[in-house]
Amino acid sequence: MTPELRLLRSFVAIVEEGSLTRAAGRLHIAQQSLSQQLRQLEAQYGAALVERTSRGVRLTVVGRVLLPEARKLLAEADRVTALVRQAASGEIGPLRVGFLSSVANYLMPPVVRAFRERHPTVDLQAQEVSIAKLVAGLRNGEFDAGLTRPPLVDDLATEHLLDEPVAAVLPEGHPLAGRDEIALAELADESWLLTARSSWPPWHREYDRAFALAGYVPRVVQRGTSPQNLLALVAAGLGVTRLPLSTRSLRNGGVVFVPLADDYAAVMLAHRDEPLSKSLELFAVIVREVSHTLDPAHL
Repeated sequence: MTPELRLLRSFVAIVEEGSLTRAAGRLHIAQQSLSQQLRQLEAQYGAALVERTSRGVRLTVVGRVLLPEARKLLAEADRVTALVRQAASGEIGPLRVGFLSSVANYLMPPVVRAFRERHPTVDLQAQEVSIAKLVAGLRNGEFDAGLTRPPLVDDLATEHLLDEPVAAVLPEGHPLAGRDEIALAELADESWLLTARSSWPPWHREYDRAFALAGYVPRVVQRGTSPQNLLALVAAGLGVTRLPLSTRSLRNGGVVFVPLADDYAAVMLAHRDEPLSKSLELFAVIVREVSHTLDPAHL
């Protein structure tokens, strides 16, 4: 029969204190109860573990064999208990976060840095993905959370973090490049560069509504694959596009960003529509803190 950890802990305390009286005080139990625990442990092993002397207690041969092994067992039990408590508090284990490239350059770095500094035992795994892969990953459990533009779906929970200005991206030298702000309607005659409609249909339905309110259907001359790709196409003089203002950090030249009047793009924390895990709660706290420090006009 394997003895209870409680009995082993009492045995170790007796040896380390050299006295049942001091060991009982250390364990905050009555000396009589401690003596009973020692007798119970000795009965399980079928041998005396300590001898009482005028100077306290002394280990028997069997006790000397048991002592180092008992310490190992207790240390391992304490380690397991600490791990379980960390897991229960969300302080250990993996946390998988997907994010869009359009939030990678300004939101993810400070979030990841702050989270790893504050919660180093959580294995934060951050991966840049497309909106379609992010939504699919949240639905199937590949990701625990996502930092994204509004996914515009009903089965995921979202929390609004911030709004950033949206800009028209024009080639250098464009007649409107020197403006402080322009309206979407002023770009009705331009050649447009947009992502493929299949990349995320809910977003393109929103784009259609915005262009309809501006009074036209854009003449799309080429479809891009990413913000970086769209910027390269604009720099090549193939047309104009519409991107969050923060994407200006992705390209140093060849394009000009001019804010569009009353046009903003939200950034959201998305996750499955269920109670947050402990580690995701910790992550959400830091995401909110970082988001509140950002000035959308200067992203």
